[in-house]
Amino acid sequence: MHMATYIGRTLIRGVGLLAAVIIVTFVLVQASPVDPVEAYITAENPVSQEQREAIAAYWGLNDPPLERLGKWVSALARGDMGTSMYYRQPVTEVIRVHFMNSLLLMAVAWVLAGFSGFVLGVVAAACQQTKVDKFIKVYCLLIASAPAFWVGLLILMVFAVWLGWFPIALGTPIGKEAAAVTIGDRLYHLVLPAVTLAVTGTSQIALHTRQKLIDVLNSDYAVFAAARGETKWQIVYHHGLRNILLPAVTLQFGSISELFGGSVLAETVFSYTGLGYVAVVAGTKLDLPLLLGITLCSGFFVFAGNLIANLLYPLIDPQIREGMAHE
Repeated sequence: MHMATYIGRTLIRGVGLLAAVIIVTFVLVQASPVDPVEAYITAENPVSQEQREAIAAYWGLNDPPLERLGKWVSALARGDMGTSMYYRQPVTEVIRVHFMNSLLLMAVAWVLAGFSGFVLGVVAAACQQTKVDKFIKVYCLLIASAPAFWVGLLILMVFAVWLGWFPIALGTPIGKEAAAVTIGDRLYHLVLPAVTLAVTGTSQIALHTRQKLIDVLNSDYAVFAAARGETKWQIVYHHGLRNILLPAVTLQFGSISELFGGSVLAETVFSYTGLGYVAVVAGTKLDLPLLLGITLCSGFFVFAGNLIANLLYPLIDPQIREGMAHE
């Protein structure tokens, strides 16, 4: 019952959070100095003043802001996110097509970043004050201060341009029909963007895991275990992993928002047509229906990740499980 109540309250807060995100996004778009009609048309295809007015009337750009937002919200209640001004397709269809590409990219990068960060943190803590520890710390600090697009460009230049091991861009081979694209082709084009996201997301988990494990190794029960003859790696396995797993899971699921933001840069660098790439198009073209739809989906995606992390806590830590049972 306590878990059901917690989930219910969290969902209510999530609805309020998504509503706030939608309102803030709408206000920022309205405050943008860019003319939506200018963003809609191209310089190569100039239009007359009458055509500009017809375009504005067709998309409802002359309506009051609150009326536009109200129409979008009422349509959303019916399951309709509107029509994309740039793609001329329903927003749900545009998101559906590109979200699967982003989901695969972020899932692979998320697993790689979490696993590699956790392993590096454990190794650094177990080898504290050695060359291995110093190397891992320097590596993490350099990666943490490096922009994601710079890391992506560096990886692209080395592994795609110089070595030629991977394709330079796109999510599928050029000139190949969609029906003929195999899973191997998609994974082959996925490697570099996923590695870019994984590398940039490793440092925080590694440094935090390292510090938490060092605290465990310096604790009284770890010292007592060492006095009983246990090796350092036995202490890490028997006493350290369970204690550092909870904060690692917290960081891992909390990094979903950063992962989504990094995917925008990675997809732009590698021309990987995922949801991040579409978000850039929607922002530069002031495609309000598409931008609101992407904001709603990304907000829900981040909220779901944090909710899953909170639900996993009782499974990892028995103390939390017992505390919830007594409440």
